[in-house]
Amino acid sequence: MIILIMGVSGSGKTTIGKQLAETLHWQFQDADSFHPAANVEKMRSGLPLTDTDRMPWLLALQQAIAIWLQTQTNTVLACSALKAEYRHMLSQASQVKQVYLKGSFALIQQRLQKRQGHYMKAALLQSQFGALEEPTEAFWVNIDQSPEAIVSQIRKALHV
Repeated sequence: MIILIMGVSGSGKTTIGKQLAETLHWQFQDADSFHPAANVEKMRSGLPLTDTDRMPWLLALQQAIAIWLQTQTNTVLACSALKAEYRHMLSQASQVKQVYLKGSFALIQQRLQKRQGHYMKAALLQSQFGALEEPTEAFWVNIDQSPEAIVSQIRKALHV
């Protein structure tokens, strides 16, 4: 099974994903590590990515997911997956479950302003919310609670 933890930058995908993977004894992967260097440099420069920029990243993720499913490697994947089209590309198999970490702009902006050493700048948050198409097919979790409470809700909802 693949659990796709999605949401805008700063919503807690990596924190929640790592904790969830640890409690399940599953592999954790961060979709950010699949970005081509040009995408990382663009974001580091404060420029939002376009759909064209994202396509090689999405194809690499799609290929990784197919391998994990084929090898039965249970994985928690932290991935923004902001648009329905992206989630559709990544979740075609029934073994891919989606979790949406939902939070207010103000809360997430506050988190991003405190974050150190990440290429995603707080100034790009507006573009993330602008691109976000909230999912209808995902389990939604409000991020204004502890990571432990969020992980517990996810495990109960997905029966893992």
